[in-house]
Amino acid sequence: MSGGPRTPFIAARGLAQRLDERPGDYDALLQFAAGKRFVLLGEATHGTHEFYRMRAQITRRLVVEHGFDTVAIEGDWPDAWRVDRFVAGQAGGDAAAALGGFERFPTWMWRNRDVLEFVAWLRSHNAALPAERRVGFCGLDLYSLYRSADEVVRYLERVDPEQAEIARQRYAALDHVRDPQTYGYEAALALRPACHDAMVRQLDELRARAPAYARGDGPAAQDAQFAAERNAAAVVDAEAYYRAMFGSRINTWNLRDAHMRDTLLALAAHRARCGGSGRVVVWAHNSHVGDARATEVGRQGEWTLGQLLREAAGDAALLVGFTTYTGHVCAASRWDGEAEHKRVRPALPESWEHLFHSTRLDRFFLPLRGAAAEPLHEGMLERAIGVIYLPQSERASHYFEASIAAQFDALFHLDETSAVEPLDLPRGWQPHPSPETFPFGI
Repeated sequence: MSGGPRTPFIAARGLAQRLDERPGDYDALLQFAAGKRFVLLGEATHGTHEFYRMRAQITRRLVVEHGFDTVAIEGDWPDAWRVDRFVAGQAGGDAAAALGGFERFPTWMWRNRDVLEFVAWLRSHNAALPAERRVGFCGLDLYSLYRSADEVVRYLERVDPEQAEIARQRYAALDHVRDPQTYGYEAALALRPACHDAMVRQLDELRARAPAYARGDGPAAQDAQFAAERNAAAVVDAEAYYRAMFGSRINTWNLRDAHMRDTLLALAAHRARCGGSGRVVVWAHNSHVGDARATEVGRQGEWTLGQLLREAAGDAALLVGFTTYTGHVCAASRWDGEAEHKRVRPALPESWEHLFHSTRLDRFFLPLRGAAAEPLHEGMLERAIGVIYLPQSERASHYFEASIAAQFDALFHLDETSAVEPLDLPRGWQPHPSPETFPFGI
């Protein structure tokens, strides 16, 4: 690790800016964010407390100091829209109730203590702002096939009952099972006809009638029409996604990240049309935030939101990764399994995480631009833990090769991290150490 003057170790050690748990920790990143339209904040796992806490702290500063007016998450549109109505002051209850729409596995991704605190802050922050300047909270994902279809019909029942009946008829082909994977299986094997064309016609109809539907009471009518349109788009893409599940994994991944890109760009344009800044902070996994062209999965044909956004927005997009060496994580052992408090094994010696650990800087910010970062374009292993963590097969299940400096514009590394705490604690859950004393325990 200590080779010549331009080794990755020397470059990381020289560029790293140690974090001191002070507000100034994020000053360098905030300087990078000046003038950007999109700041994508990643995470190496879907269950690390520090990643959520840091993204919330960074986002608050982006909102207050740089005028970002939307937070877009790796979650489904209807669930996030329920939170959006709460933080906009258009729904009652509390932050926990607002997060109640996140019922699909893994619930802890968004129903956790860190998100709860951030959502409560958003509502408080928005309370003193005019409607066009309020910070929104929206979802980019496409799993909500049935919920989005229901939301389209519900919206049309309010604004155009005749079109609501037409929408019901178009979506009727989905209703025989009300299970997206069963629908996808049957459609993929031609056991029953797919209804993709009907879904597209419904989306086109909503877009064509948008001027009439959004002519009501100002921003509220515009937001409601836009939400219905995004739900209709989610139905179109989710229908294609669930059919494609029984084909190539690369195809489903690409469909999903292309939908995220389309939703993000549409969201930014909508906020700008309504008088906002149209500047968006994204919270998603590193595997979406990073540029796939810098990874082995990119060479296999996958693309990512980060790559697609760089292609669409150029330097207006800032991609920020987060890594950890060891600690604990909230994850399951199987799909639809219970949340578990799991130990994260120390990173493999040939990985970026191990290299960062070897600097002995504990936790730091690492800018990845310019000639000084050139050695960090080397290919090494990078770890990705999603909602499932399988330490017994860690090398095969959780590592891929990546050029970290081409994948991200900047990165935060934390040597030891703790598990995010779900709002719905499973039996036997062990709470993570307090962030005030972790990792030193004093």
